[in-house]
Amino acid sequence: MSETLLQARNLSISFGGLKAVQDVDLDVPQGSLTALVGPNGAGKTTLFALLSGFLKPGTGSVHFAGQDITGRAPHESARLGLTRTFQIVQPFGAQTVRQNIAVGAHLRLRDRRAALAAAEEVAARVNLQGVLDKPAADLTVAGRKRLELARALATRPRLLLDEVLAGLNPSEIDEMIPVVRKLVDDGVTVLMIEHVMRAVMSLAEHVWVLAQGRLIASGTPGEVTCDPTVVEAYLGHGAAARLAAQGAAA
Repeated sequence: MSETLLQARNLSISFGGLKAVQDVDLDVPQGSLTALVGPNGAGKTTLFALLSGFLKPGTGSVHFAGQDITGRAPHESARLGLTRTFQIVQPFGAQTVRQNIAVGAHLRLRDRRAALAAAEEVAARVNLQGVLDKPAADLTVAGRKRLELARALATRPRLLLDEVLAGLNPSEIDEMIPVVRKLVDDGVTVLMIEHVMRAVMSLAEHVWVLAQGRLIASGTPGEVTCDPTVVEAYLGHGAAARLAAQGAAA
């Protein structure tokens, strides 16, 4: 069994009367590629914010690499090796791609030349080497997603909370799947948010399913897609029974 790198226990947060995340227990093994899925509004991004320190939980704890990081500031967690990307990317538009990536590299490197050299190396890992001197504002949406990933990788993470595939079209996702898979091959543990089950089936070894702030299922991609509770969370009450009846009649 692989060592647990990230662990959440009884993690909860409420906004007024809304229980956005409720009693979540989650383990991410070192060296794994794990996915967090669920319908819109399930609380996936909120859970990422709790894990990475952008939000402080009402109850529960987060441990990373054996340390309690509950409520710790994001930059402190990043220094330990826990980094996240965002679905809505916000690069420094007037700066070049190289300069944007160097921002992440400065977490470890004080010297400007060293940070810019590291940025060039990271750009090659996500296929941005041809646009290093372009302004970030000139990139396509898919290009900005790659830049977001590159900036995170420049911090030299041990674990990446990855949301960059969210919002891409099917062909863009197909282009990014080998990039994400290569990160794991290179030793980066990945916990990703994904809405497109095809991408999850292609990438994830283990899947956690969140609905209305609660984890309702976990297992292999094949196991969770056949789980009646998951089917109903996505398609509504009674959907699992209807699909079963249709399959029996076919």
